Order: sequence, then C-alpha cells, then structure tokens
Amino acid sequence: MRVLTFTSLYPNNIWPNHGVFIKERVTHFAALPGCEVKVVAPVPYFPPLKINHRWRFSQVCRRAMVEGLEVHHPRYFMTPKVGMSLYGWLMFLSVLATVKNIHRQFDFDLIDAHYIYPDSFAAVLLGRVLGKPVVVSARGSDVNLFQEFPLIRRLLRYTFRSARKVIAVSQALKRKIVELGIGAEQIAVIPNGVDTRKFYPAPKPGARQRLGLPPNKKMLLSVGNLTVNKGGELLLRALRRLLDHMPEEDPYLILIGEGALRKELEKLVERLNLKGHVRLIGAIPHRELYLWYSAADVFCLASSREGWPNVILESLACGTPVVATAVGGVPEILRSDKVGMLTGRDEVEFAEKITRALNTPWRSDTIVQYAKKYTWEQTALSVFHVFETVSQERIRYEN
Repeated sequence: MRVLTFTSLYPNNIWPNHGVFIKERVTHFAALPGCEVKVVAPVPYFPPLKINHRWRFSQVCRRAMVEGLEVHHPRYFMTPKVGMSLYGWLMFLSVLATVKNIHRQFDFDLIDAHYIYPDSFAAVLLGRVLGKPVVVSARGSDVNLFQEFPLIRRLLRYTFRSARKVIAVSQALKRKIVELGIGAEQIAVIPNGVDTRKFYPAPKPGARQRLGLPPNKKMLLSVGNLTVNKGGELLLRALRRLLDHMPEEDPYLILIGEGALRKELEKLVERLNLKGHVRLIGAIPHRELYLWYSAADVFCLASSREGWPNVILESLACGTPVVATAVGGVPEILRSDKVGMLTGRDEVEFAEKITRALNTPWRSDTIVQYAKKYTWEQTALSVFHVFETVSQERIRYEN
C-alpha cells in the first residue's frame, strides 16, 4: 500500500518537535510490511528577511529524510490573521504542482491528511484532482477551535463529507464531529500511542542530578506550548495557593515549552512572588523529555481543550502520575485512579488534587504497565485496517 501523508504539522530542521505525534504514527505505519509512505508538509512562504519571527519559515529545507521517510516542504501563500477562509484554497493551489510531480513518480493509493483545516481541506481538493481517496485525521483543536467560526465550520463540514473516512483520536472528538452533522459510521476512533523505547523510567535522583534540579523538593512538571489554552497561568496560581496553604510541601514547578505567553508568565511569576519555585525551561528535544518526566513527582496538564494529549501517555510511560483537567480525551486516558487524577479547571481544585497526588503512594511499575497498553504499533495497525477498507472500496467502485 502506497500512501501520501499530507500535513503542515511535521518535524523539520527548524522545528524538530513540530507534530511529533503525527510523525510517530506515520513512521510506525510505514514500518508495516508492504507499506510505503511519502510526506508532503507545506510551510508558509516568507522571504529570508529577518523582519520578524516568521522569517524562520524560509530556513526550512525543501526536502529531507526524517527517520527513513522522504519529506517535502513546499511553500504555500497565506495572509497571517486575515482571510482564514482562503487558507485551504491557497494551500491547495500552492502545493498542487509538487503533489502532481510526486504522483508521477509515486502512484499512491490514498492521501492520509492530518489537521482538518486548512490541511485536510486542501487534501480533499488534491484528491479530487488526482482521483484519489482521502482519509482525514482530526486531532482536537482543529475541530474544537475552528468550529466556533461560522464560515470555517462550513469548510470543516465540507472536508469531513468529502473524505472517504475520518479518524478521530478520542471518543470525545468523535462526538464533536457528529455534532457537525457527520455520520458516526464514517468515523473511526484511533487514539495515539507512546513509544516506550523513548519514554521509560529513569532513576529519579540520577535524572534530577543530570538536569541540575533540586534533589529534595516536590517536583511538578508541565509540558506544552505556552498559550492560553494550556493553562500555564492556572498552574502558577495553583502553585501560589499550595505555597500559602501547605508550605511544608515546598513544591517546585517546571514549565517546558515555548509560546507567545512566555513573557506574561514570567511577569506573573514575579507578581505572585514565585521566584525560586518556578523554572520556564523553553523547548526541549523530544528524545530528552523522558528525563524530565522521570525527575518529576507529578505531571500537570491544565488545558481548556484537548484531543488526545500525548504528554500524558509519555509521563505515564516514565512512571510519573498525572493530574489533568477533565477535557476532551483526557478522561479516556486517565481511566484508573492508580495512574492519575482528573480535576476541574479551577486553581483551588487543582491545588487540592496536586496535594493529594503528592501524598499518594503511587506504584511506578503499575503506571508504566498501564501506559504500555497504548502503543504506536497498535495505532499503526488500526490505521492500516482503515486504509485497507478504503482501498478495497475504491477497487470495488472502479470495477
């Protein structure tokens, strides 16, 4: 089976952590017998002028090999923050020549598109031009956020209805898609997995020593983009509450990630008098995250919306329990109180749950075994069965 993966969310030489969860699914699928994959990961066009941060798009290489897969990065035109309803059309028109050229050399059976708008919208247009079926994968924010815009909501519906099959990463996301008027029978739920060869427990004292972290403090960790949705401000306020009401815990919070909210969070650390209790680490290579998870006592996720957050599985695979807001697919991951706790998105309740988690005698081996139920190999096999069904339907239709 030959597959063309189409998504703007894919690691590259400038942003190696970009869309790692998609890369994992694609590479594990490509490792299955008889499966071949090429990837087209469009990048916004920007001239190589250091006008603002967007100039780095110009530094993304045009073609690369990523874990054995050929990845193309054609440029597409977009107008930041305006004309959102045109993004899908602009992406389609910009990459059409590249995809046609790949098709001449690599006659793929179907298009595997990730992120519903604009990526999957562009992909279904490519599918129509090339006469190829398209399977689209919804990840979370692409549905949860964009459906709030009336015109984009219509484009989401068009994309879903034009796709031969839809993959949702959680039951919660499937319900959201059904609310858009898409038939439940068209949607397969396939959660993400975790690679336990990359995420595994390291001895806590050694991990803290290697990372230069305090050896005796109660360590809290959060990994994610520094955006409003991820709840960094909520975590800081919950930490302040912990220090005020339970100073004996002496917690220490580490925030890993970058984003537009960094300066605001740094100012909040100052205002809440949290210096000495918080570190904003910035982006960390994906392969090094296991040390940070292993060094932590509790992993925290304070998101307002999620699809299937891989950071939870990564933490569990390292034997670290989780406290997370009960949004999206999170309750589908944290099904057992032996691995973590769900909380409301409120600083008082979050602080209470963190306190309980810090005082719970967790069993690291139980947490690790729980995470091992979710493997990328299983995910890849489930995806293969969906693709195989779509390919067989196409053959029957053509005959």
